Amino acid sequence: MPYGYNGKILHVHLDQGRLEVEEPDAVFYRTYWGGSGFAAYYLNTLVKPGTDPLGPDNVLIFACSVLTGAGLPGFNRYTVAAKSPLTGTFGEAEAAGYFGPELKFAGFDAVVFHGRSPKPVYLYVNRGEVALKDASALWGLENAPLRDRLAAELGDDKIRVASIGPAGETLSPLACVINELAHANGRCGLGAVMGSKNVKAVVARGDAEVMSFADPEALKELNTWHRKRLAEHMPNVNLGKFGTPMHLMAQQNAGILPTRNWRESVFEGAEKVGVPGYEKILARRHTCYKCSVACKRVVNNNRMDQRYGGPEYETMAGFGPLCGIDDLDAIVLAHEKCNAYGFDTIGVGGTIAFAMECFENAILTPADAEGRDIRFGDVDGMLWLIEAMKDGRSLGKILRLGSAKAAKIIGKGAEKYVCAIKGQEPGYHDPRGKIGVGLGFALSPTGGDHIEEPHEVAFQGEAVRLVSPMGIVEPPLPGDGGPKKVRYFKAGQLTWGMNNVLGLCNFVVAPLFALTYDKLIAVIKAVTGWETSLYELFLGAERSLTMARMFNVAQGIPASEDKLFSRMHQPIGEGPAKGKFVDETEFKEAVALYYQMMGYDEAGVPLPGKLHELNVGWLVKQ
Repeated sequence: MPYGYNGKILHVHLDQGRLEVEEPDAVFYRTYWGGSGFAAYYLNTLVKPGTDPLGPDNVLIFACSVLTGAGLPGFNRYTVAAKSPLTGTFGEAEAAGYFGPELKFAGFDAVVFHGRSPKPVYLYVNRGEVALKDASALWGLENAPLRDRLAAELGDDKIRVASIGPAGETLSPLACVINELAHANGRCGLGAVMGSKNVKAVVARGDAEVMSFADPEALKELNTWHRKRLAEHMPNVNLGKFGTPMHLMAQQNAGILPTRNWRESVFEGAEKVGVPGYEKILARRHTCYKCSVACKRVVNNNRMDQRYGGPEYETMAGFGPLCGIDDLDAIVLAHEKCNAYGFDTIGVGGTIAFAMECFENAILTPADAEGRDIRFGDVDGMLWLIEAMKDGRSLGKILRLGSAKAAKIIGKGAEKYVCAIKGQEPGYHDPRGKIGVGLGFALSPTGGDHIEEPHEVAFQGEAVRLVSPMGIVEPPLPGDGGPKKVRYFKAGQLTWGMNNVLGLCNFVVAPLFALTYDKLIAVIKAVTGWETSLYELFLGAERSLTMARMFNVAQGIPASEDKLFSRMHQPIGEGPAKGKFVDETEFKEAVALYYQMMGYDEAGVPLPGKLHELNVGWLVKQ
C-alpha cells in the first residue's frame, strides 16, 4: 500500500460531467513527487502547442505532494497550474493554508480539470466521494459570502474551500485562486483559467486519520524535534514575531525597496507601512495547517472582514511604496478587496503603479479615468482603480489585463513604464541589490518570480555554512553577477524548486530555516518508506524545472524573454544602494552560462541528453 499518499488522481471532464480516477504506480509518484512536478507532467502531456489559455483545451491542475498533510509545520502547500493567460507560459502558483491537506484527507493527491462546464459548477470532494454541483446561484459572489453559502448549503462549516471571485469569473489575467479567504495561489492568472471552465470553487472535506505513514513513531519524533527547533531558531522566531512585513524595513534600510514603479529604491513613508506602523493595527497572528511558526497576520481594521487576514510584504510593498502611498489603512483595504474579488495583489499593485507613472507623464489623462488624475500617492485613486478593474469599466477594463498588455493598448510610449518579465509583474525585491533575484525573475518559467531561489543576502560571511550542503562554500555576494553567482543561483533554484515539488513552505526548511536537509530526508523515509538523498531531491526539482522549460519551448516562448525590464539596467538614484545597477552584458552572459550548467543549448532548449538523464526522455520529440 502507498504511504503518505492516496495513489489516486481525480480527472474531471467538465464538458461531459464525467469523473475519472487515475491510479498511477509508485514509479510515477517517485519520479514526479507532486506539486510542480505533477503540474509539469500533466501540462506537457495534455496541453498542445498554441492552446488558448482561456479555451477548453487548457487544463487546470490542483496538485498536492507525497508529503502534503504529514502533520509537520510547513508541510501544507499545494500547487495550482495551467497555461497562463497572463504570460502564455507555464503557469504555476503555490499556496499554503488548509486546503491542500484537506484535499489529501478527502482521498485524492491531485485534481485535473478538462474542458469547460456548460454552466457554473463547484467540485465537492467528501471523504472519497465526488460530485459536481450547480453553482449558478453562487456565480458573482465575492469569496467570503461564497464560503458562507457553501458551508450553509452543505451543512458543514469545517469544509475547506479554494475559490475564485468576480475577477476570475470575468477572466482577468490578474485573477488568482484563494483558499480559506487568506491564502492565495496568486501568480499567473490561474483564477481566470478556473473561471473560463465555469468552476467557482473546489470544496474538500476529509479526515486526517485516513493517511498511513511508513513509520509513525519516527515521524512523531521528527515532528517533536522540528517544533522544538522552530521555537529556538532565530530566523523562524523573528518570522513568527514580525511576519513577512519585517522585510519592508529590511529592504528600505538596504536601499532596494521598489518605490514609485521601481523608479526609486527608498520610500520616505516606509516606517508608516512597515513593522512600526503594522504593529499598531495587528489583531493577532494566524497560521497554516499544523504550523507553529504563525507568520500570517490578522489586522484590526473596522472596515475589514478579519477572515481575509492581513497584508503580507508583497501586498504592502505593491500598494504602498510602489504606488507612493504611506496610508496603511488604505493598503489593508486594498488587500481585502483583492482577496474578496480574487485578484493577485502583486499584479494589481504593479499595474496600478504603472498607470500612475503613465498619468505623471501625460500618457494617461483624466479623460481616461472618469475625470481622475491618478498619480503616485493618490489613495482614493488607487482604491478606485481596484474597483474599476473588478468591474471592467473605464480605465479598469484595460488595466485588468496587466501592465504589459495594457501598455500595448494604451500606446503613446507606455511600454517604457512596464516593469514586467514575460508579461508578469515581479515581486518587490530590487535585483540591483541582489542579482540572484534578477536571475530568478528572468529565468523562472512563469515570468517574474521572487521565490525562485533563496535570496543571497542571508548567506554572507560565516552564514555561508547554511548553504554548504548545496555545495556552496564561498559566500554568494549580492552584487556579483559572474560564474560564482550563477552556480549559487542554480543550487538555490533547485532547493526552492524541491520545495515546490514536495509541497514545503520555504519558511520552515533549509537553507535558512529550521528543518535541516538530513532531517527532511528522515521525514521522507518516515512518511513514505523511501530511502532517498538530497541528490535525488535535487534531481526531482531539476526534472520539474526542465519540464516547465520544455512546456515553454513547445508553446513558442523564445529564450530572448529570459531578461529583466530596462529599469534594472539603470543606476539607483538615491539611498544606500545609490549607483547600483545590473550590467546588461554581464547579465546576458550569466543567463548563457546558466543554460550550459542546466544542459540547455544556446537557444535555452534542454538537450536530449539532459532529458534522458532526468528520466523524461519522452519529451525529446518536443
